Amino acid sequence: MILWGLVVGALFGLFAADFEQYGMILGAIVGAGAGWGLRAAVRAEVRAMLADRGGEAASVPAERGGVRIVNETAAPRPTVEAPAPAEPERPQQPTVVRLPERPAAPAAPAEPAEPGIVERGFAAARDWLLGGNTIVRAGLVVLFIGLAFLARWAAGAGLLPIEARLALVAAAGIALLAVGFNRRTARPGFALALQGGGVAILYLTIFAAAALYPLLPLPAAFVLMVLVCAAAVALALLQDAQGLAAAAFAGGYAVPLLLGGDGGPVAVMFGYHLLLNLGVLALAWKKAWRSINLIGFAATFGVAMLWGATSYRPQDYAVAQPFLIVSVPIYLAIAILYARNSESRAGRFVDSSLLFGTALAGFGLETGLVAAFDYGAAFAALGFAALYLGLAVAVRRRGGDGYRLLAETMLAIGVGFVTLAIPLALGARWTGSAWALEGAGAFWVGMRQARWMPRAFGLLLQGVAALMFLALLESGPQALPIVNPVFLTGLLAALPALLTAWWLRLPPLPHSGSRPARAYAGVEAMLGKPVFLAGFLLWSLALIAEICRIMPSPVAGGGAVPVFAAATQQLLTMVALVASAWVAALVGRRLRWEVATWPGRVTLVVLAGTWIGQAALNHHVLYHPGWIAWIVAVGLHLHLLHANDHDAEGAGQRLLQRLGHVGGVWLAVALIADALWLGIDRAALWDSSWAGVVFLVAAVAVLALLAVWAGGAARRPAGERRWPLDRHLAGYHAQAALPVAALVYGGSLAAALLAEGDAAPLPYVPLLNPVELTLALALAVLVLWRRSLIAVVPPYAGFGWVGGRGAWMALAGLGFVDVNMLWLRFAHHYLGVAWDADALLGSALVQAGLTILWTLLSLGLMLFAHRRAQRGVWIAGAALLVVVVLKLFFVDLSNASGGARIVTFIVVGALMLVVGYFAPLPPRGDESKDAETKEAAA
Repeated sequence: MILWGLVVGALFGLFAADFEQYGMILGAIVGAGAGWGLRAAVRAEVRAMLADRGGEAASVPAERGGVRIVNETAAPRPTVEAPAPAEPERPQQPTVVRLPERPAAPAAPAEPAEPGIVERGFAAARDWLLGGNTIVRAGLVVLFIGLAFLARWAAGAGLLPIEARLALVAAAGIALLAVGFNRRTARPGFALALQGGGVAILYLTIFAAAALYPLLPLPAAFVLMVLVCAAAVALALLQDAQGLAAAAFAGGYAVPLLLGGDGGPVAVMFGYHLLLNLGVLALAWKKAWRSINLIGFAATFGVAMLWGATSYRPQDYAVAQPFLIVSVPIYLAIAILYARNSESRAGRFVDSSLLFGTALAGFGLETGLVAAFDYGAAFAALGFAALYLGLAVAVRRRGGDGYRLLAETMLAIGVGFVTLAIPLALGARWTGSAWALEGAGAFWVGMRQARWMPRAFGLLLQGVAALMFLALLESGPQALPIVNPVFLTGLLAALPALLTAWWLRLPPLPHSGSRPARAYAGVEAMLGKPVFLAGFLLWSLALIAEICRIMPSPVAGGGAVPVFAAATQQLLTMVALVASAWVAALVGRRLRWEVATWPGRVTLVVLAGTWIGQAALNHHVLYHPGWIAWIVAVGLHLHLLHANDHDAEGAGQRLLQRLGHVGGVWLAVALIADALWLGIDRAALWDSSWAGVVFLVAAVAVLALLAVWAGGAARRPAGERRWPLDRHLAGYHAQAALPVAALVYGGSLAAALLAEGDAAPLPYVPLLNPVELTLALALAVLVLWRRSLIAVVPPYAGFGWVGGRGAWMALAGLGFVDVNMLWLRFAHHYLGVAWDADALLGSALVQAGLTILWTLLSLGLMLFAHRRAQRGVWIAGAALLVVVVLKLFFVDLSNASGGARIVTFIVVGALMLVVGYFAPLPPRGDESKDAETKEAAA
């Protein structure tokens, strides 16, 4: 039923919305809900019927054909009853053997769903023919055919005039009615069959006299058929015969069709149907004859739809509208009366076909009638909603618990019409907002009443509303701040979601305990956190949309202009999002609502994204008034970090906290570099070496701060450390500092190899220029950071390698590169060598200087190693000296000029003599002891 409701609703919505896609979607949603409710109502009705049948079987077993079985097991073999409960399947018990002879008993509960229309029609014909007195009913069919053959033969033979032939047929029908009524007490089944046949013969006789032969005027035939219908209904009531009444009403409703569709003016036709509908209503007051109700419903709305599709004209509105206004309440009243007259142990039966069918058919006809009016369909939906909701309230108040299912079904249909009225009256944007509010209301009602279906419907509505807001986020110019459609619809989509998330924070909400309810409860229990995050996201998007609002052009014909510049939009967005996360975290901690603190754990992402966006726009941190936004946002972020450290639970939250602290250090490098870039920009030094070392200077400053601040805290007892180092000492001192140290090392290497040393507007002075000062500071800070890590006992996990020989070799290599590039920059600025790799390496003067420099470096290493008795360092110096000698003979000897060659060889030779005299190889035996002494001193 859900699938059929979805398909029918989608088609109906598509037609009602002039073939727009949103109509199909909305119709599918409403149709699926109607199908769902219809299925629930049908199942409830079936369960109630089965409960009644079960009770009757238990109290009066003879009515189910089991009396002989019970008597046989009780009278002849009374001892069999004792073991029966323990061994119910023993083959020797007669009850088990006799059960297959009565297949009707187990067949009753085997109908899980209502059969289709074709199946019901076939079953009705089969039951009429085979049920009761089959011979009589078959005889009626044969007699009817025989009378038709007789009339045809008489017409062909010309024996009797047509008037006489029709009179004889009518007399036969009246005779059947008379005989059947006479035998109603002695043979009720036989009598009803005869009367039904007589009614059918009379209907067809009048039809033949009016439509096939021009013997009766149509008005006269019309009146005669009404009289036949009334007489048949009276006979049915007198004899309590539902079948006879069904035949009477079926013939009565068929009169306009039997007369060729010409029932006179449209007012007469609708008046006739209204008269029959009142008859059905009067019958429903006394009898719960569902077939009569369905015949009247199908005939009334079927004929109305057929007439509306083929013959409706605008001038017919004054007649058709009152007919529809009266007919819809009539059949809703019939549905209520059916529930009143069909009480069972499981509750009142609900005729879902009438409830949902009247809603769909009546609203479909109404939309066609009011299509020419503005908002006609919306007002029609509101009218149907008011009718169903009013009846639901009245039935619930006056009927009590027995009418609960009926009232809830009407309530669901009424809510569906309210939901449908919104998109029919408003635009898609406001529709989403209204649905979000309605969804929150439905969820609250379901929560208060411990019902899962309203809660699921509410969540579905809010999800659709959120998707609609996202789809319509792009909008045109909005002149008013805050009170504009974009922000308000976002706010109205976010607040219901946040409110629903607040309700979902509680333990599993109560439900009916049914299987679908239990399945839904398992899903609902996992939705609290996602719903809050969705609500916070919608709120954030609404804020961003308001900040990025564009205004109509102040000049006629001009384009729209943004309220804020792009850079200002980014800063305001940063402050708004961080402040929202701060407020959410504050509320979450006070209310013990954990998920509300989650946005406050990722504010670093907002800060980093804003800095990237500002850099892309060439907008600096210290620009006014942007620095105020940065102070506010960073201050709130630090407060959130402090607060989150005290309630972080679980590995995931602790990981986010660690990333927040560590990532904050990296962001600090970027912010300091950005501030320095502002100075470079103001001084117009982008073409000098000042600009090339900005990021390196920022990284050096942060690494120096970490080495001093965190390194000093590492030497103090844990109880004396203050936040954040009391919790995140390793995070700052090692994990955050390591990428910064790698940046310093790599940046130093790149600056040493690439920077020309242009200190404009200052002259180049060796060691006193931005490049070489920065390189010296970088090397010193790297050494300082390494020493602070070595001092930590025990070392941080994964950082023991920092105190090893490999780290020293890396630092020594960086220092070697720095010193060599210092000579190259000196040669460029003072000796006139071009700053080009080929020119520098091809210069004999540069090569001679490198040779002497390397010799001095090897001399220093070997003297240092000799004094410290470090054999390994001495060997490193000696290896460098070997490289110098090789360079002398393979490079300098061939490239150097006479003077440069002479100076190079003399200086190198003299230095080698000094090395040999003052720094011989340290003895091997003392090396280990001296190494231990050196490490202790370090």
